Amino acid sequence: MHKKLLAALTAMALSTVAVTAVPAVSAESLDATTLNTIKSQFGRLMELANKHDFKALHEMFWQSPSTLLVAKSAIPSEGNWAGFWGNEAIDQKLHDIGSSGPVVLEPDYSKLKIVSLTRDVAESYVPMNITVSYAGQDGTARPFLMIISWLRVGTDWKVASEIILPVPPTPAAKG
Repeated sequence: MHKKLLAALTAMALSTVAVTAVPAVSAESLDATTLNTIKSQFGRLMELANKHDFKALHEMFWQSPSTLLVAKSAIPSEGNWAGFWGNEAIDQKLHDIGSSGPVVLEPDYSKLKIVSLTRDVAESYVPMNITVSYAGQDGTARPFLMIISWLRVGTDWKVASEIILPVPPTPAAKG
């Protein structure tokens, strides 16, 4: 029994050492030049969205049925917010939103964060105000979070998923 206990304790100690030995920064981290390229791509995406340049926006996205856009839905059966998969659905959703009236995306670039997930995948996060009149929204600027998964395709970085989340209002203070 002591041998089993000793073996278990040894295995546990070795597994703890293995976990703590993992470097804090992955060997696959992206260099500053690549991260700046993605930051530039993000800025271009915002510019194209504000111009309602649907053709150029289409080119910013990864061309795949697995590409995802999460956005406000106008169809009650989809729920208030929904996922739109594939380029045809994304193109249609962006066109519907952009054609509904003024749409202005104002990211807080000082809070834009881009992290490397692998050599070919990165994620960006930024809070922003979006002014839009789509699907019952009243055209008042409101706070959102935008989270984008970027995928390296050849030498380009493409949007693999774009998740736009409304920031709920701050609850009223009790008391």
